Amino acid sequence: MKEKVQAALDQVRVKLQADGGDAELVDVTDDGIVKVRLQGACKGCPMSQMTLKQGIERFIKQEIPEVKAVEAVQ
Repeated sequence: MKEKVQAALDQVRVKLQADGGDAELVDVTDDGIVKVRLQGACKGCPMSQMTLKQGIERFIKQEIPEVKAVEAVQ
């Protein structure tokens, strides 16, 4: 499943990179939790949680229904 998640994240990253940000896949747990590290402009942005949940998480869950949530890690 990690490869599928990476492929989906790569599609989202293009949009993040266009705004000076990025997201790195850290881990995919056995229970469907995706852990990402926000980078660049996304790292300190006050809207990063909205980007994480409404952008990254929504897209990944749409592409891979087995994913339960996407969480940011340091």
